[in-house]
Amino acid sequence: MDENPFDLFADEYEGWFRENENTFQSELLALKQVVPAGMTGIEIGIGSGIFAEQLDIKYGIDPSDKMLDYARRRNMTVVNGFAGNLPYHAESFDFATFITSRCFIENPEKAIREAHRILKPDGDVIIAFIDEVSALGQILEKGKNESKFYKYANFYSVPEIIELIENNVIKFIECLPVIIKYNQTE
Repeated sequence: MDENPFDLFADEYEGWFRENENTFQSELLALKQVVPAGMTGIEIGIGSGIFAEQLDIKYGIDPSDKMLDYARRRNMTVVNGFAGNLPYHAESFDFATFITSRCFIENPEKAIREAHRILKPDGDVIIAFIDEVSALGQILEKGKNESKFYKYANFYSVPEIIELIENNVIKFIECLPVIIKYNQTE
């Protein structure tokens, strides 16, 4: 990747959520079913912090300085870095989330092991991702060469994510789909 598109187009990324409020609220509704309330969590690939803010996640890591600027304005405690090398002590968090960041991670196996390392005993890893076989996944895959953000993304299916989790010391618990009706404007 030449330049990080999330640095180049941070304002456009943030604007998407305002323009697609219904989609954003649908995703939040699903996440609120699985993200623990009242516990200390981290979002790996926090981006602008738009999800973390709504889910009361106070900590995050992301490789985009411009996105982290947004997260800081949302009063998040964030650091610049990568999922495969988390700068946190072992057993620091009750849960770790990957919210649509999984498709941008170069070494997902290492990222999952790192997330597991920073979790307290019985902590949870929550992965929200775009299923490559879903209608949205197929639309994004088909147009990814023209996309500022998804050009370098690697989409995965539910079975592939489950295998990734189970092969990396984590017990798979459940999978909750998000059903969103997309129209021409989204």
